Amino acid sequence: MIKRSLLLSSLLLVAGGLQAQDQAPDLEKAKQTAETVCAACHSADGNSQLPANPKIAGQHEDYLFKQLREFKGWNGNPPVRENAIMGAMVAGLEEADMRGLAKYFASNELKPEPAKSLGTIELGQKIWRAGIAEKGVPACAACHGPAGAGMPAQYPRLSGQFAEYTEAQMKAFRDGVRLNDPNSMMRMIAIKMTDPEIKAVADYATGLR
Repeated sequence: MIKRSLLLSSLLLVAGGLQAQDQAPDLEKAKQTAETVCAACHSADGNSQLPANPKIAGQHEDYLFKQLREFKGWNGNPPVRENAIMGAMVAGLEEADMRGLAKYFASNELKPEPAKSLGTIELGQKIWRAGIAEKGVPACAACHGPAGAGMPAQYPRLSGQFAEYTEAQMKAFRDGVRLNDPNSMMRMIAIKMTDPEIKAVADYATGLR
């Protein structure tokens, strides 16, 4: 009876180990996908050269995986984040592929963009650190961190990101074009902000380290 129990335990451990191996992201495959599919827009290492395409090197793994899934849609549900280009890019990816890509890009070093607009620093810093009390806008640092490092899964790293991209995404939230923010949080915040306020925050976030 004891031998039988030990044998059963061993088999379960082996099976569990094999399952864990099956679920482990294939980083070599992810690297190949990055070099052949993702590189045109984001560069092979995730350090995009074009402001229209975000830098994803060093971004949180959980956040990247969430975005990939929401560009594609899952379990028969339509995409939560609609984008014709990204929708086409992720159409052939399985969940394991997305996990691999998320891990691969997260492991690469971000080459941050410098802050370029000195005229907006004071306003951007004020909103980032303290929000806009009279409008009910909370401090950006509350979710994205004092240095813009973000929080895994829900809140992305914004430091070093293209200011133009961050500004465009904030406006997309405000205008109801982008809808995949947790609990509609960014939509409720951005709708209270003017174009100059959004630009100031985006410019300031870029220079954070």
